[in-house]
Amino acid sequence: MEHTYKITGMSCNGCRTSAEKALNNINGVSAEVTLDPPRAVVKMKEHVPIEKLQEALNVAGHYTIAPHDAENTKSCCSSHDKPQPAKPKNNQAEKNASGVFYCPMHCEGDKTYDKAGSCPVCGMDLVQAPSAKKATKYTCPMHPEIVRDEPGACPICGMDLVPMEPDVDEEDQAYTNLLRKLKIAIAFTLPIFLIAMSDMIPNNPLYKLMDLRYWNWVEFALSIPVVFYAAWMFFERAWRSVITWNLNMFTLVGIGSGIAWIFSLVALLFPGLFPDEFKTHSGTVYVYFEAATVILTLVLLGQVMEARAHGKTNSAIKELLKLAPNKAIKIIDGQEKEVSIDDIHEGDLLRVKPGDKIPVDGSIHEGQAVIDESMISGEPIPLEKKKGDAVKAGTINGNKSFVMVTEKIGSETLLSQIIEMVNSASRSKAPIQKVADKISGYFVPIVVGISILTFIIWAIYGPEPSYVYALVNAIAVLIIACPCALGLATPMSVMVGVGKGAQNGILIKNAESLESMDKMDVVVIDKTGTVTEGKPSVEKIISVDKNYSEDDILEKIISLNKNSEHPLAQATLKYGEEKNIKINAVEDFEAVTGKGVIGKLDGAALALGNAKLMEQVGAEIDADLSQKVSAEQKQGKTVSYLSVGKKAVGFVVISDKIKASSKEAIQRLQAEGLEVIMFTGDNEDTAKAVSETLGLNGYKAQMLPEDKQEEIKKLQAQGKKVAMAGDGINDAPALSQADIGIAMGTGTDVAIESAAITLVKGDLNGIAKAKMLSHKVMSNIRQNLWFALGYNVIGIPIAAGVLYPIFGLLLSPMIAALAMSFSSVSVILNALRLRNAKID
Repeated sequence: MEHTYKITGMSCNGCRTSAEKALNNINGVSAEVTLDPPRAVVKMKEHVPIEKLQEALNVAGHYTIAPHDAENTKSCCSSHDKPQPAKPKNNQAEKNASGVFYCPMHCEGDKTYDKAGSCPVCGMDLVQAPSAKKATKYTCPMHPEIVRDEPGACPICGMDLVPMEPDVDEEDQAYTNLLRKLKIAIAFTLPIFLIAMSDMIPNNPLYKLMDLRYWNWVEFALSIPVVFYAAWMFFERAWRSVITWNLNMFTLVGIGSGIAWIFSLVALLFPGLFPDEFKTHSGTVYVYFEAATVILTLVLLGQVMEARAHGKTNSAIKELLKLAPNKAIKIIDGQEKEVSIDDIHEGDLLRVKPGDKIPVDGSIHEGQAVIDESMISGEPIPLEKKKGDAVKAGTINGNKSFVMVTEKIGSETLLSQIIEMVNSASRSKAPIQKVADKISGYFVPIVVGISILTFIIWAIYGPEPSYVYALVNAIAVLIIACPCALGLATPMSVMVGVGKGAQNGILIKNAESLESMDKMDVVVIDKTGTVTEGKPSVEKIISVDKNYSEDDILEKIISLNKNSEHPLAQATLKYGEEKNIKINAVEDFEAVTGKGVIGKLDGAALALGNAKLMEQVGAEIDADLSQKVSAEQKQGKTVSYLSVGKKAVGFVVISDKIKASSKEAIQRLQAEGLEVIMFTGDNEDTAKAVSETLGLNGYKAQMLPEDKQEEIKKLQAQGKKVAMAGDGINDAPALSQADIGIAMGTGTDVAIESAAITLVKGDLNGIAKAKMLSHKVMSNIRQNLWFALGYNVIGIPIAAGVLYPIFGLLLSPMIAALAMSFSSVSVILNALRLRNAKID
């Protein structure tokens, strides 16, 4: 029996998982829980009271289960006259109906949120997972009952129809908002910084305009938009980190910059509270509005860079989503009608015209087709399809029209499953910035503790006015320890390293790829487009009849193929053009589906195709010719016989050539101790031949997208760090699952977007260069972290006043700010050294 219940109290995917697990722990119960709508479909062998279900949920959390609303229960009288949409096999479609947000640092594991915000643990902006969107529908703003699939005019009032749901990408919107705040912060911070730094100019020209005390007021006024608008979110995060005791980098940013700003405001309003040591020659107290605003602006810049990086990471899934069309031509009562993709159900007949994308998974019902499945299979040669053969969503029809029957829709299609695989694998990674946050996890409470201890000691044992000394020295500790250099340590090295890589044809998408490259020990490569050129080409022409030269054979082949639109025919035409071979007119041309082509040239009957075609035209194939063809086919190559009259006189060998640089690159990787394995969707013979030619450590053939991903998971389960190099959509899940995904620049957009590194030239030698670059960048980052922490180790005790009892020296907040700036400069200069690094 099956019952549907409503569950309340769930706020995220983690809650959904907990509730589902609790229900499934009950003997005889199988439950599936969804978050939106919040319900549970419970199957049970014998009736289980709802009280027992509630007891299980009480253990898992504060969840309440109740009978589902009557309106949502099934009726035995449901109409069977109209086709009903198929239910998805999982709740992916329901999850995609609303936004799913997650922390890029994965502080709470797989926990997700249903709206944008910041992580309650680390304070980072939550990232939105791209999801499939339904086809846009349009309505009239004055007459909402009017709903159309396309834009146009309202039939009642004539007003333009508008989208029912605005197509707003919340991730892009978050980046845009941050960028706007950064521009505002820079606009107000730059003049503050210039005013403060002008004091270093002899005979400061600004003082001729007005006194220093008035310039301090100008700095104060300019700092207000930065503190209370552009960077206010940092103070909110700092406050949240304190009350939850999840201390992070925002804790120090908020406390350090906040106290510096408040200190400056107090100094501006009540300068008499401070000792003479902290006053300028004009009697004003040093203010640190520039330190506070510069700190906040730099942190805001880091947030903008982070948002941009995540936007590029998720663009892989967005590229996949573009493959699925929003419209399809549905055959209803013998008439063709264009409908929304949402109006297609299992069993519907669809017309697919030449050049159109196939909208859903199904099979050919009427007609024949040549389908380009390279975006799914990664193999370059389009496949001939006949009645009953399967076709997949997102693939492209050739030059023939056909009718297909719908078998899978929505989240059940192969394309949707690939999208979900890429989505899940992408969310499973941790950014390199996590290193700095781990340090901050210990560093922040220690600094705050030292600052408080400094205040207490100076308040008790310091000279009068002791509380002023205590406050100033505590602030100096916080300012010198503010993690600007710590925050810059990683992004500066990454920024320079990415630029260095670009100069060498290595495009690096994000920081985590650099960390992964430095640790990899297995390289998995795709065949087509990665090791090979990725397109069919003529390898050789063979003549077995002394009456015909190879050029004669080629002339007859291209003359026949001139009238064919098959991709293999196009390869021979291109080869003939390169050889300057003349094309002659062929009579009685005919394409024989699944076999080849026939025609007449100068009165002689010609046939070009496979052995079945030779049998059909009665052409004799002698033993020597058959043996030569068989040897080529065992190497995974495509061979077509050419017959003249009743005798086969030669053949053409078509293959996907191995790139000239592939063997050298693989040997270089193996010399560095890396294991190189090939995964391909091609047949066993071809895979074996390529593997033996290149001397690979291993290979696996006839692999589907999910197979490649599963094999990489197995390698990772063995503790290996895996790099995956590929170029097709079929490689996208594996590229995302691997510790580091590497795409060929000559490949598909989806593969490039799924990968963390793209080799512009499509040269495998770029992998070795990328590994060397990764090693140098990671070493540079570690040096930067030591620079950042080293200044704090030395500076914090001085700021706390340990030199005062011996030398009578105090470190004013101004000097602390200068030291903090110097540490940042040191980090930047060290990172810039990467520009001259050698990675060849």
